[in-house]
Order: sequence, then C-alpha cells, then structure tokens
Amino acid sequence: MAEQLFFTSTDKSTRYAELLPQLEALIGSEQDPIANMANICAALKAASNWFWIGFYVVRGNELVLGPFQGPIACSRIGFGKGVCGTAWQTKQTQLVPDVAAFPGHIACSALSQSELVVPIFKDEQVWGVLDIDSTELATFDATDQYEIEKLMKWFAGLL
Repeated sequence: MAEQLFFTSTDKSTRYAELLPQLEALIGSEQDPIANMANICAALKAASNWFWIGFYVVRGNELVLGPFQGPIACSRIGFGKGVCGTAWQTKQTQLVPDVAAFPGHIACSALSQSELVVPIFKDEQVWGVLDIDSTELATFDATDQYEIEKLMKWFAGLL
C-alpha cells in the first residue's frame, strides 16, 4: 500500500489521470466501503486545494454523513434538500458555481462558495453522494464533473 500520493504536474487533467491508478493501488482489494470512502476523501484532498470533501450515504429518507476531509459538517440532509439532496432526488450531478444562487442551499459552512455533488449508484438507485466544496466561486468545471463522475462509477463497482 502506498503511503503518499505522487503527482508530476499541476495540470488538472494530468492530476486526475495520475490519481485513479494510485487510488486503485491504495484501495487494492479492500471491500469495506467506509475504509474506501475514507481513502478516497484523503486522496482527493491531497490532490486538490478543496475546502471540504465527503460522502453522504442514503439511510431511509435522509443522507447521513460518512467519511470526509475538512471541517465539521451537517450530519443529515433530507431528500431533495440542498445541493446534496437535489443530486439524490434528480439522480444527476449538481455543479454549482455559486451556492448563494442555489435555491434551498444548506450552509454547513459559511465559507463554502461553490460545490460539486455526484450521486453514487448501486442497483440503479442512489446509494449516496460525494460532496465537494470550495471556498472560491466557480471552482469546479466540466473536467472536474467528468473525472469525479468517472471516479464514483469506479467506486460504485466496489460496493
């Protein structure tokens, strides 16, 4: 198992291309989703300057906080509530350049300015979401969306 991640460039596409093979090596044959979520969050934090990275897992009619990197967070989010609940309800990634302009945004931290939330599917149902927050406006773009969606499809295959 690797003890740290290595990146050869600050170029976003290159860093993503280097990240997945390192995650595959880090996680190896680990089957526990909590361990895998924790390492995914830590790896994404190491590869980025994002403010908060974490998982929420569907439990009944709520998303419940799972492993994360960053300051304390909301523990539970309702179906269709905020950016995470909307990603769950619509079964679609939410790319939000300005959270203040998102109707019903839940401010777990007043420092968050933009957000990317990607749903994770198991048996064609939303199993959970990966939530990523930035302290800067419009941090995330189509490249981030594509690469994080690809990462979450890979992770879903481990569930």
